Amino acid sequence: MEKVSEKKKRDTSRRPDGQQKKMLVPYLLDVLRDHSDENHRLSQSDILELLKRERGLDVERKSVRRNLQDLIDLGYPIEYEVKERRSPVLDPVTHKPVPDPRTGEPQYRDNSIWYDIYLERDFTDSELRLLIDSLLFSRHIPTSQCRELIGKLERLSGKYFRSRIKYITTMPETQAQSPQLFSTIEMLDEAIDKKKQVSFHYCKYGTDKKLHPRLRSDGTVREYVINPYQMAAKDGKYYLICNYEGKDKITNYRVDRISDIKLLDTPAVPFEKVRGGPGDELDLVKYMTEHLYMFSSENDRVDFRVKSAMISDVIDMFGTGVKFYDETEEEVSVSVRADLRSMRQFALTYAPDVVILSPASLADEVRSDMEKTVARYRELAAEK
Repeated sequence: MEKVSEKKKRDTSRRPDGQQKKMLVPYLLDVLRDHSDENHRLSQSDILELLKRERGLDVERKSVRRNLQDLIDLGYPIEYEVKERRSPVLDPVTHKPVPDPRTGEPQYRDNSIWYDIYLERDFTDSELRLLIDSLLFSRHIPTSQCRELIGKLERLSGKYFRSRIKYITTMPETQAQSPQLFSTIEMLDEAIDKKKQVSFHYCKYGTDKKLHPRLRSDGTVREYVINPYQMAAKDGKYYLICNYEGKDKITNYRVDRISDIKLLDTPAVPFEKVRGGPGDELDLVKYMTEHLYMFSSENDRVDFRVKSAMISDVIDMFGTGVKFYDETEEEVSVSVRADLRSMRQFALTYAPDVVILSPASLADEVRSDMEKTVARYRELAAEK
């Protein structure tokens, strides 16, 4: 009798109390999130050990399996393999197989073992790394908010991924700060969805390295009322594509330079009306390709000559819709449709490897810019 009593006592010690039963499912989910993925699979024994070591739970194997099934029934993407195993149900007195009262055949108990258990992730490690790198390279998200977002992304994977992201702590503290950024994005999202106008102050940096609202000529803060259409990322910056109230053209504003935004009750002017005709809807891909530097200016067909070594750069910037012609071993001509102000900046940035061919007015502007630049350098040299 004493031995039976000791056995019952041992079994009871392994049985979770009421509070532990309630916590077993979330604890089990935590173990799977932290320690498993497609490349790191767990056995039931592994799970039992982790539950005991990390959560202080001493549970039975069948409890783990039963709660895993509960998680699967709740919709969690848990993958596993099964090793089929059955054992006969024995009479506790005679220790003989118990027959099924309906068929007379021996009854069997399912003792199958689950193994290679893991929680399937919404994102692969490479996808998470790409998202995190996009945040790290973004120049419009404040450092503190960027770290917070990265932390949330990290929690979508397990410890094996987190252990490889040590470089996040080396993020610079010197990048621009825009504490209103996320509330601005939320407000713009709502305005675009509801097709409503917004008003805001648009800021620029001063030598104190702080943002200051742009002012009118009389010194008062200028208020912008715009019709918002889309937000888009370009070269690590976030832009609002919109129309300034009362103007018949599309313009762009840096989202991180917007402050004090307000949602207005007035309906936004539809994009197709601003663009000059019904059915002319916003084609974001086309718009981004034609606005290389997100300037707001007239679009036109531009032809330019580049060194052959720049062909890859041209495709990176303008896409595969460009037209190449008059190719030689050293140079090639390119034809694109783009906004003229962006092309002026493009030619100045990559001079002398880029030369504008047409329109002639754009070529004249770039040449004038170059002459002024050379004259300025000569002035500085003479001053020395």
